[in-house]
Amino acid sequence: MKMEGIEGTERFDSPGKGRGLRALRHFAVGELVFACPAYSYVLTVNERGAHCEHCFTSFAFAILYKSDTETLIIVLCIQRGDWPMHKMECVAMCAYGENWCPSETVRLVARMIQKQKSTAERTPSERLLLLKEFESHLDKMDSEKDEMNQADIAALHHFYSKHLHDLPGEQALIELFAQVNCNGFTIEDEELSHLGSAVFPDVALMNHSCSPNVIVTYKGTVAEVRAVKEISPGEEVFNSYIDLLYPTEDRKERLLDSYFFTCECTECTSKSKDKAKMAIKKLSTRPEPEEIQSMVCYAKNVIEEFRRAKHYKNILFMCELSLEKMGTIFTDTNVYMLHMMYQSMGVCLYMQDWDGAMNYGEKIVHPYSVHYPAYSLNVASMYLKLGRLYLGLEKKSQGVKALKKALAIMEVAHGNDHFYVAEVKREIQEQK
Repeated sequence: MKMEGIEGTERFDSPGKGRGLRALRHFAVGELVFACPAYSYVLTVNERGAHCEHCFTSFAFAILYKSDTETLIIVLCIQRGDWPMHKMECVAMCAYGENWCPSETVRLVARMIQKQKSTAERTPSERLLLLKEFESHLDKMDSEKDEMNQADIAALHHFYSKHLHDLPGEQALIELFAQVNCNGFTIEDEELSHLGSAVFPDVALMNHSCSPNVIVTYKGTVAEVRAVKEISPGEEVFNSYIDLLYPTEDRKERLLDSYFFTCECTECTSKSKDKAKMAIKKLSTRPEPEEIQSMVCYAKNVIEEFRRAKHYKNILFMCELSLEKMGTIFTDTNVYMLHMMYQSMGVCLYMQDWDGAMNYGEKIVHPYSVHYPAYSLNVASMYLKLGRLYLGLEKKSQGVKALKKALAIMEVAHGNDHFYVAEVKREIQEQK
């Protein structure tokens, strides 16, 4: 395939950032800048049986909106559109049975290798950036990342070497895994639940900003990039690589650790939201800076402990304990408090404690609206979860109000023609 480019944009050398994407015309808020099909993708194991492996369509959604014949087509589309990839993984999975446990990254890389064997030309996913042009940053990786890479390579050989012939050499695999770790994407649904992982070369061309002018959403396995600010001709197109809830130093640390650069965007230089994000209680005696920093360190350690926790009851106890301790210094709008409330809400949802989940959601949603940029998916998903909780608890007016707020964001971020938008409109209509 010839290099066709993306209408209305161009690849260019961005000062201080390397290559990037630049607008050649005006893009209005909510306008589609471009769409990019995945080069390779893989459905997460937990969603098997709930979503199609080929198109990521929810089976429940398909049954709700389609006739029996059309639903059958969706359920069976894997056999037509994704059979070569599915067969390779299915044979390996069947061979190992219950012992089959490669990571999602390993599964994705296996599919990429399989595709490279059968695809010599430029793909529709690479109109501006080729997969082989991905940065790997091997020279910047520490020993921990090296060990993770080696573990992934060992798993690839262990689970796929008998079913995926002529694997690349050791150095090529090291580079490929590093490229995927720096340039891969997670596909999420309308409530930001994880559906899978994918590689979108043209989307990866965009540089990062903590004050982005576009947002990336997904329609099945196609990434759609829409403007969330007015974009003028000649202006660079910026996406965000990370969760933007946290204060400047946290964001810089995450970007340096995961993507190997120091962000110098306008939000990082101005730190305009840091004071609100790190709100401290107005006490008779203001905490000393050392006390505040100690509490920040405690919060970060608890967040890390939470990631390692195995049981939901233990997680809820940890969250409640940490909220009580942090609440002696931080206000409820402090981002570390919000982080713990969000985790607590997730545990309540899992345990079907609907009232508990609703109470946490009500505390979270307004601060989210303040801390996140306009048209944030994090804010939309919180309004969506709250709206559905309200309706389930027979709080009709509150539910409709929350769903309408989610819809206002989603119509910009996802576009009016997205099936997630249609679903929320249907939910609102049912309450009339």
